[in-house]
Amino acid sequence: MRIVAYGLLAALVLMSLAAGGAKLANMPQEIAFFREAGVSAFWLVPLGLAQIAGAAASVFARTRIAGLALMAAGFLASSMMIFSTGDVRFGALSLIPVVLAIALIGWEKRRA
Repeated sequence: MRIVAYGLLAALVLMSLAAGGAKLANMPQEIAFFREAGVSAFWLVPLGLAQIAGAAASVFARTRIAGLALMAAGFLASSMMIFSTGDVRFGALSLIPVVLAIALIGWEKRRA
């Protein structure tokens, strides 16, 4: 189970870093997506920083639960924006990282 959990953790960290990096780089696709969702582009930076901070905190055992919670919140915020654009399928698919992060929080708590 530990190998699977660490594999999922690595995947979530990479996804969060990629998503946060795209937001901090002000990628045109991210700006267009935020505009379509009716959210100010100002929120690209705080959400991007939260996603990167969550990924960084998740790497260390001592801050892993907080990092996973921050990543879950970032993925959930993105999912809610996807749902607000009317893309239900992609919104539902985007909830998978949220569920995985919450599952890993539970695993970390049981392991401690």
